[in-house]
Amino acid sequence: KNSDIGKTITNDMKNGKFVSDEIVNKLIENFVSDPQKKNKFIFDGYPRSLSQAKNLDILLEASNQKIDLILYLKVDKDTVVKRLEKRKIIENRSDDETSTILKRFDTYMNTTEPVLNYYSENPKFKEIEPILKLLIENSNILQRVA
Repeated sequence: KNSDIGKTITNDMKNGKFVSDEIVNKLIENFVSDPQKKNKFIFDGYPRSLSQAKNLDILLEASNQKIDLILYLKVDKDTVVKRLEKRKIIENRSDDETSTILKRFDTYMNTTEPVLNYYSENPKFKEIEPILKLLIENSNILQRVA
């Protein structure tokens, strides 16, 4: 947090921005190229841009690794806002102001749509509906059968 790169990341997050692809790609390169971590990691929230996705492909190929599974957890905007507002209270995060959350959500959707399109052609890509929606649908089905 106290390094120049840490300060840049913190500042970007507080302003509702994504950290630049250049910074993220370098951090990921250090991680993926570590022989002790080879084939032992799960990315959450990465890649967020098409540039990052293509960079990841290059890094994985260079280190003789592959993606086993790609999950997209589809969540609507209202649910995201409610969850992050709760997180703000629990974790006291300064980057979870409602205006920042909304800005980040819109940025996320605009930036990641090309990533979703890119990966959706991969047979390892799976889109998961929110669990609550599935539970409600299953409950309704069970009630009709009973």
